Amino acid sequence: MKTSAEPRSVTEIGAAVVGTGFIGEVHVEALRRLGVQVYGVVGSSHARAVERATASGLPPAYDSFEAMLADPRVEVVHITSPNHFHYAQAKAALAAGKHVVCEKPLTMTSTESAELLRLAQASGLVNAVNFNLRFYPICRHLHQFVREGGLGEVRLVSGHYLQDWLLLDTDWNWRLDPELGGKLRAVADIGSHWMDLTSHVAGQRIVEVMADLKTFIPIRHQPAGPVETFARTAGPTTARTITTEDCAMLLLRYENGALGNMTISQISAGRRNTLEFEIDGSSSATAWNSERPDELWIGHRGRPNELLPRDPSLLNAEGRAAAALPAGHNEGFADTFKALYRSVYRAVAGDGPAEPDYPTFADGHTSMLVCEAIARSAQQGAWASVAPTVPSPATEGG
Repeated sequence: MKTSAEPRSVTEIGAAVVGTGFIGEVHVEALRRLGVQVYGVVGSSHARAVERATASGLPPAYDSFEAMLADPRVEVVHITSPNHFHYAQAKAALAAGKHVVCEKPLTMTSTESAELLRLAQASGLVNAVNFNLRFYPICRHLHQFVREGGLGEVRLVSGHYLQDWLLLDTDWNWRLDPELGGKLRAVADIGSHWMDLTSHVAGQRIVEVMADLKTFIPIRHQPAGPVETFARTAGPTTARTITTEDCAMLLLRYENGALGNMTISQISAGRRNTLEFEIDGSSSATAWNSERPDELWIGHRGRPNELLPRDPSLLNAEGRAAAALPAGHNEGFADTFKALYRSVYRAVAGDGPAEPDYPTFADGHTSMLVCEAIARSAQQGAWASVAPTVPSPATEGG
């Protein structure tokens, strides 16, 4: 017989997903692949949730968010709702004793994210932010490679994250509304992924930023009904003034003195979802592209450059742990969710390492601080310092 101290199988853990859009479906699919029991979903309304659940083959819809929290079978709540719901829903889930996986951005402000971090630390519950891009096997390999000195001292981090799904003035999504998505759009939506991934891989925190934000499409045409992310629509529209940025150019300074630069855009024609970075060190350099996720370029001065394939037999321990398929069998975007949740649910089951090996609310709070510094920099036209993170749990009140 199992004792309470023994780890459980993930198949014994129940979950629910809040949000029935594109990312909500990806969460459900990844959890099913792991064998986690997904007992239901929550939508913006019960009627819409039932419609979406039926059409997409999702689990049954709960009558309400409160009904989901009251279900004793649900131990973990995945929050994939629009950004303005994250704070209240994560706070309520923690208060109900549920472990929480939340999409980024964690909240709308750093004041909210700091409070969620304190509540999560005091609760002892597992808390994670869905920075899934860390869990490409090549990126996991690179994290260990850099930490062990494979590039020497990190000096320069550069790259871009480009999309085209908001290229036209007829393209619409709730993220365009600052009341729903926040004051920053492209930066918070995709730039946050690039900055979290590269900071994690390089092992360096961003401490200062210089930002130039631009809204090239000041008037857009909003459809009458709801619009799914990446979807195209037709029918009657209403003209709306846009205040959030279509693209951004950022200069970055890291804690070790390294420099960074990146371009963010959601209006780059032909770029469906292109994240690319290069990290230059004192002895070697490396580059990776999310649309060719199974290859890592490694540059050298005195010997031939390398192209490392995602082959578990060639990867280090971190890379192998994230790889689920043999060499030559591509792993992509959806697989990163499964790899991330494997780590999260190991912690829920009591079988994880002492320190989390997945992004937590602390990482979500750090991302909020960087984004707020970017907003200040763009407004002031000057370098802005990133505020320090909150004190460790040992110095916090209960």
